[in-house]
Amino acid sequence: MLQPLTVVLLVASGVLGVLAAHHLLRGRLVDDPLIIVGAVIELALLVQLVVGLTKASAIADGAERATFIAYLFTVLLVIPASVVIAVKEKTQWAMAVVLGGALVVAILVARLQQVWSLNA
Repeated sequence: MLQPLTVVLLVASGVLGVLAAHHLLRGRLVDDPLIIVGAVIELALLVQLVVGLTKASAIADGAERATFIAYLFTVLLVIPASVVIAVKEKTQWAMAVVLGGALVVAILVARLQQVWSLNA
């Protein structure tokens, strides 16, 4: 995997989390900056998917490879699902969903890097 891409994704997830926490504390709903940060994360996750799929054959253990590929696809769904829920939910708790989504993305990206570094 690309270590710089992992760092970028972790930092971007942190930025999204801080932005969502700020919105949560201020009682604000989804706005353009939040959606833009989510879109940037999603684009980086698509790059990670392509890189990960091309390099997945380097993981010798079949179960670990399957886990790695499942994480690659699962992490793609988190931000869009979080943002859609936040748009539909018209209370301040919508931002708690986005904050949770940012945390889940950070955890999955860190786990992807861990699986990769242990098996490649």
